[in-house]
Amino acid sequence: MNPLHSAFSYTRGRDTLARSQVLRRTWPLVMDLCVAAIGLAIFYAIVRIAMFWAGPPSEQMVVSMSPRALPQYAFYSVVRIFLAYVLSLIFAVSYGYLAAYNKHLESFMIATLDILQSIPVLSFLPPVMLAMIALFPTRHFGVELGAILLLFTGAVWNMAFSFYSSIKSIPRELREAADINRFSWLQRLVQLELPYAAIGLVWNSIMSVAGAWFTLMACEMFHFGTKDFRLPGLGSYLQTAADLKNGTAIAWGLLTMIAIIVAIDQLIWRPLIGWSDKFKFEQVESSQHVSSPLLHLFTHSTALSAIARHTTEPINEAIYIKIKLANRRREQLARIAQHPVAHEGITGRILPWALLTVTATGVLIAAVHAIELVRPVTGAQYLELLKGAGATFLRVNFSLLLAAAWTIPVGVAIGSHPRLARLAQPLAQIAASVPATALFPVVLLMLIRLGGGLGIGSIALMLLGTQWYILFNVIAGAMAIPTDLKEVATLFRFSSIERWRKLILPGIFPFLVTGMVTASGGAWNASIFAEYFTLDGKTLTTLGLGEQINAATADGQFPIILLGTILISLMVVTTNRLVWRRLYRLAETRYRLDG
Repeated sequence: MNPLHSAFSYTRGRDTLARSQVLRRTWPLVMDLCVAAIGLAIFYAIVRIAMFWAGPPSEQMVVSMSPRALPQYAFYSVVRIFLAYVLSLIFAVSYGYLAAYNKHLESFMIATLDILQSIPVLSFLPPVMLAMIALFPTRHFGVELGAILLLFTGAVWNMAFSFYSSIKSIPRELREAADINRFSWLQRLVQLELPYAAIGLVWNSIMSVAGAWFTLMACEMFHFGTKDFRLPGLGSYLQTAADLKNGTAIAWGLLTMIAIIVAIDQLIWRPLIGWSDKFKFEQVESSQHVSSPLLHLFTHSTALSAIARHTTEPINEAIYIKIKLANRRREQLARIAQHPVAHEGITGRILPWALLTVTATGVLIAAVHAIELVRPVTGAQYLELLKGAGATFLRVNFSLLLAAAWTIPVGVAIGSHPRLARLAQPLAQIAASVPATALFPVVLLMLIRLGGGLGIGSIALMLLGTQWYILFNVIAGAMAIPTDLKEVATLFRFSSIERWRKLILPGIFPFLVTGMVTASGGAWNASIFAEYFTLDGKTLTTLGLGEQINAATADGQFPIILLGTILISLMVVTTNRLVWRRLYRLAETRYRLDG
């Protein structure tokens, strides 16, 4: 061998090795710098928001139609939606946990949740805004908090239903393992219930944020008598552009919103979907995973790993040890005395009865005033309300059937194929985020030209507002089906019908029930707009409770408004008791993954 050639080969190999060592040592530093840059950006955003909210409230704010104002408006809207989502997540976990474990309040809490999600967001607007402005009269914070709470009311219900349904369907062997290891309630929540509910929570979070975009226009512009409050944001920008019939500004606003939705999908939802995939309840690891560069950045950052080792992990360990010692002392005291805390037992028995008495008294007083208010209503008006209730009930359920007919197969296809999900998920988010009331005039004009009217158009509007709840929950259910069950179906050569009947439908059933319940509430919510619509200066109506409530609102007939709301609540509660509660029971017994 030529000595020169040998020396050259050795030198080249040594340079390649040195370069690889440099890259190996430099890459973690680059990743840590990226994480630090993200942290600084978040800190700067918090400072800017704090400075803005600390200022005085502004009435008659002028919304600029210049595209240069869009980055700032988009920033404010994203912050409001983010804070509303955080409140929704905290409420959903707390409410779902209490409803799942409190047998005495479970039925009442689920029925209440079903009623609340059926009440239109606009019904919450006047009392919430007046209360927040009264609490913070000299600061812009009050108006901002009111808008965030309104976004919260449009985003929270499906997340609460999802977490409740996940807790009720946790496999028995996982619960037994937690009992054997004597998990405290906090350990059970953090290490069992939240991980098991992660997939459903992530996909319902996507739907909740889409719902927040859906109601953004109503939350950033509102009127109280002579006062006109406008918050700087994308919603107020789009609403003002629509009022001015400025097509160019509408296009710029929609393009900005779509760009933000796509960015949030890539920067937040895709990493969360990839992260939640590890919580799938299965014994065989899936060969298909959702990839995300940002998730790789966070999971391979040495700085974040060091922070976790020296802060969060010791804190978690200390909390768990303290709770375990407290439980052990309580057990020792219980063994020493037959009736260890008789005083607390009496207090524990008296307090619920006292709260029940106060609540019952308040309900009784409200019922008496309600009866006095509706006394002038005639028999003919009662009959019209019942006819409208029947018509709206049929439209709501027909729209649910139409939505389920296409969302179940499409959702299963998206949830079963990560490559398809990578393309379809952002498109579904964009479609779910565009307000149905903005699309409805176009749909209604097309229906009128084809010979249809508001009777069919109202079903179309309900469909536009409800189908996404079912779609996102079905996607979550399809992704949660264990890989080992899919391999068993392949091994036994299931036909398509057998695969749907024995694997897919049972696997997605708990998620499908959650989607149908939240979609039902969304359909009742949309009936207020769907059955009474103004187009080109003409008011189009069709028989229904939504039409009667709108007409009564225009005429100031408060007894009719109250009776219409009561009828909606009664039908929602009845449907919950006869249908949804039984389906939830079926999901937690027959279609639960038990070994």
